[in-house]
Amino acid sequence: MVKVKICGITNTEDALASVDAGCDALGFVFYKKSPRYILPAQAKKIINALPKGVVKIGVFVNSKEEEIRRTAKLCDLNMIQLHGKESPGFCNRLKDFKVIKAFRINDNVNLGKIPRYNTYAYLFDTFVKSKIGGTGRIFDWRLVRNLKNIKQPIFLSGGLTEKNVLKAIAYLKPAWVDVSSSVEIEPGKKDQYKVRKFIKAAKGG
Repeated sequence: MVKVKICGITNTEDALASVDAGCDALGFVFYKKSPRYILPAQAKKIINALPKGVVKIGVFVNSKEEEIRRTAKLCDLNMIQLHGKESPGFCNRLKDFKVIKAFRINDNVNLGKIPRYNTYAYLFDTFVKSKIGGTGRIFDWRLVRNLKNIKQPIFLSGGLTEKNVLKAIAYLKPAWVDVSSSVEIEPGKKDQYKVRKFIKAAKGG
């Protein structure tokens, strides 16, 4: 069964409600330009309130290695998502972590560069010039459907909703689906009803 990541968590109430609804992972955005940005110290407080077994993922965009390591240790992160222009070499320096390298997909993306990244997993999101993530838009899934020689788990993101997530899962067979903006009241504040509906749909309920 596909796993579900609820990203852009900024408060304990939303975190616990998402876990109660059946999510497998929570994402915390440590990118100051994001409307879902959270201070590492605040994320730590939320994480301390979580039950065991919930995967904690930190999202970073072009951050320095030292900053990533410091935040990962403070927050006891299980995975690190790199959503910027990080090079394969930079990712390799963090190979003691489970690194998810994100790729923003559009018609002009150089799909050939993806296998150069020897990371734990890949994440495919929609390319929008003005936004790094949380776009609420779908990319053309056909662009990545036939990627060859990829053994890494795939996180699928970009415009997923309770209405299209099962179609996406059937078409691309990702290990994970990742949602943020479509289950929000506003950036950083989740609609707990939508969270529950999305997770139920993703898991075939």
